[in-house]
Amino acid sequence: MNAETMTPQTGADALLMALSRLGVTYLFANAGTDFPPLIEGLAKLPTHCIPKAVTIPHETVAVGMAHGYWLVTGEPQAVMVHVNVGLANAVMGAINSASDHIPIYLLSGRTPLTEAGREGGRVTPIQYAQEMFDQTALVRGSVKYDYEIRYPEQADSVLVRAATIANSDPKGPVYLSLPREPLCEALPANFSPAPVSPANAAVMPSEGEIARLAGWIDAAQMPLVICQRGDPKGRLGEVLSSSARDLGLAVVEPFSVRNVLAGSDPTLIGYTPDAIGEADLIIVLDSGVPWIERTTQPPENSRVVHVGPDPLFADRPVRGFRSDLNLVGDPARVLEALAQRAASNPSRRARVEAMSQARVKEVEARLSKPGVGEYASPAWFSRAISDIMDETAVAFSELGLVPGFMRLKGPNRLFSNPHSGGLGWGLPAALGAQMADRDRLVIAAVGDGSYMFANPVACHQVAEAHELPVLTIVKNNAGWNAVRRAVRGAYPNGAAMARNEVPLTSLEPLPDFAAIARASRAHAERIENAVDLPAALARAVEFIRKERRQVLLDVRVAATDTF
Repeated sequence: MNAETMTPQTGADALLMALSRLGVTYLFANAGTDFPPLIEGLAKLPTHCIPKAVTIPHETVAVGMAHGYWLVTGEPQAVMVHVNVGLANAVMGAINSASDHIPIYLLSGRTPLTEAGREGGRVTPIQYAQEMFDQTALVRGSVKYDYEIRYPEQADSVLVRAATIANSDPKGPVYLSLPREPLCEALPANFSPAPVSPANAAVMPSEGEIARLAGWIDAAQMPLVICQRGDPKGRLGEVLSSSARDLGLAVVEPFSVRNVLAGSDPTLIGYTPDAIGEADLIIVLDSGVPWIERTTQPPENSRVVHVGPDPLFADRPVRGFRSDLNLVGDPARVLEALAQRAASNPSRRARVEAMSQARVKEVEARLSKPGVGEYASPAWFSRAISDIMDETAVAFSELGLVPGFMRLKGPNRLFSNPHSGGLGWGLPAALGAQMADRDRLVIAAVGDGSYMFANPVACHQVAEAHELPVLTIVKNNAGWNAVRRAVRGAYPNGAAMARNEVPLTSLEPLPDFAAIARASRAHAERIENAVDLPAALARAVEFIRKERRQVLLDVRVAATDTF
């Protein structure tokens, strides 16, 4: 018996089996009174026909886990939450996944449509108060597709359609609203599963467009590539490294959300947009925010090209970055085509390699060892963490790590919070990545405020329940330093900065973060002195390798005006 020959009986059965047919391994779920038909299906259907249901005690954690799982596998997962109230808690995760173009199948129940006379109708008072005129409005601005099913067979066919849309370029989350009645109702006698359709891939630019850009590359003195994210398999990083070396292209990764190149790559000259001022050709690869218009402008005599599945980022209402040419296509395939058309340029390559080496020397010169009794600087904190990362380790940073001071060993080693800024993402995403590969060292380096936003009690419960040995490192500067920096940037000489404590930024008195983790049997330590950090990190890794349990390190870090 397999998923194709097993006969589902209800809409809920059809939904579960369709998820499995679509390649979903896990259904991250936060259940409620809308779940009985699904729970019945999970209990009666053979396990090989359905995804594994994972109980997640908070919706932020559930959506974040699906996000992190995709980042390291490229395989979309499903999340189901409880009617409108659960969906409200999941909205931030939908915003983050939309910003990062992550395909997630977001499902929620919908309070029963009927009061009597139908299977699945209302039986509790809350099913009256939970009804909204437009429940989907909660997420409509953040999903590519939404629908509320009416009939049991649509639990299959509409889900298949939604999945195809989610995986079509540019990718993104989709949402289905599931009333109890169609989930409970029997499927029609002539029901058959919908065929799975292939997703649409980004088209390639024309030969003429490729030739035009290749000519611009050949004529440029200082061509610069800007990138912020790659693909889960690391293909863009591989192609970019090869083509940039051959053609003599410099690469920067400002505001990166998924690192594309290894830190030692000879074409990488930095993690800021500063080099834009020297460039006469700027090639932006699938980057939503290549620079900040207020502070950075491409030279007037330069050319700017945007490349990606949607180089205009049409889902963003205001985005006015200059462009002289927009190429719709997969950035890796476009680079491969350019490498065939543009000429090798050894002299530019030598110049770029010299710039890359100079950057490395500058970083090392700025990285000073802390004195006894000092808090860790963000730079020292970042380097110490990268030093424990082996060839496969990954880190999820939420206002935690500074990539320029790390030694990243390859693409997709550092995942940073989406530009949407929905905090509480980092630790849940790390749990999802650990679920995908239980042997890999997975690190969540998060600010103290970000840690609290993540619903840490729920996160640590999930880590213990599902044996996910994540290393959580809290960058503890006793406040919302990003907010303090924002105030300083807006009013450097204002009243707020003149005060000993900037209003609305302090987290004093600090919670005992280690105690929160120990409540779920984690090994936890507090590190006050920066000089003690490397040894504490080494102990943490050894504990994870031997005990296969989660670890939390609460590390005091100095608040700075730059990181």
